[in-house]
Amino acid sequence: MIPFIDLARQHESIKGELMAALEGVLRSSRFILGPEGEALEAELAARCGVRHGIGVGSGTDALRLALAALGVGPGDEVITPAFSFVASASTIVMTGATPVFVDVEPATFALDVEALERALTPRTRAIVVVHLYGHPAPIDRVVALARARGVAVVEDTAQAIGATWDKRPVGGWGDVACLSFYPTKNLGACGDAGLLLTDRDDVAAHVRRLRHHGDTGRYHHVELGYCSRLDEMQAALLRVKLRRLDAWTDARRRLAARYRTLLAGLPLGLPGEHARARHIYHLFSVRHPQRDALAKALADLGVGTAVHYPLPVPGQPLFGDKDERRFPEAWRASREVLSLPCFPELTDAEADEVAAAVRTALERL
Repeated sequence: MIPFIDLARQHESIKGELMAALEGVLRSSRFILGPEGEALEAELAARCGVRHGIGVGSGTDALRLALAALGVGPGDEVITPAFSFVASASTIVMTGATPVFVDVEPATFALDVEALERALTPRTRAIVVVHLYGHPAPIDRVVALARARGVAVVEDTAQAIGATWDKRPVGGWGDVACLSFYPTKNLGACGDAGLLLTDRDDVAAHVRRLRHHGDTGRYHHVELGYCSRLDEMQAALLRVKLRRLDAWTDARRRLAARYRTLLAGLPLGLPGEHARARHIYHLFSVRHPQRDALAKALADLGVGTAVHYPLPVPGQPLFGDKDERRFPEAWRASREVLSLPCFPELTDAEADEVAAAVRTALERL
């Protein structure tokens, strides 16, 4: 069996450093808002070319607090892609604002900029642009549109740490960016964790208050806040992993290139990569009109796969929009995408086996 992902391989290879990092936190007995978190915030901010990093409890909290810090609330509209993880939209609802969905480009699943422009109204307060599967959205065009309308831009960079657009890191283009360190991410914690990035002093200060119960000092609460703080153990583990992120990204890109060669010529849609983008392949997602049958055939051949995502966000029961004519590309993607194993510890021999299994499975359909 070739697993879809195997975190045990990653952790075994750096076990000594991970355990030493944990022991250091235990010795210090600083578990919340301590030096490891501060160091991680600074390291990631520098990597993405911004001045502020603010650690929080999860990627979802990062989105929720980013929107709140930007002043999004009832009566506002926030534009977001129809094909993404649900948190890109559910966090908008949490603020009391209304999510406005737009369709995606079929090649990269990025937000369709023409559809975005049509969706802008006087009530639009922000745009949540998602760098899905590790491929950057055309962030320069999104930011240009937003700036012309006085609209804020939130980059959902949960799946794209290390990706670039025009050789510039994602996460540093908009007003604020949100990272997730869910364990399966390219930079994954050993539990839940998240972080915000921003160049705006006002947003950074506001998020720091909001993550700690609206506190501006010791027990001085000036607004209704929340409890969402990146703990020191997760920060210490993430700092160990961050030192290897570039090498892991290179490994993912090599695997993706290998798949492209081995799967060329098959009746299978391969991931797009824009000439101006550097895809970091959080997922290597192919497309096929008989996706479910292909996934079953691969499982029978011993290859693990996953579906990201089986419903577009508007079609989720939470939102209940079943009109496929409104977002045809999102609906088609939800029926066709299938993610193949693509993690740094996957061997070339295993990738060859996956590709051979895909070829066999397609012949059986």
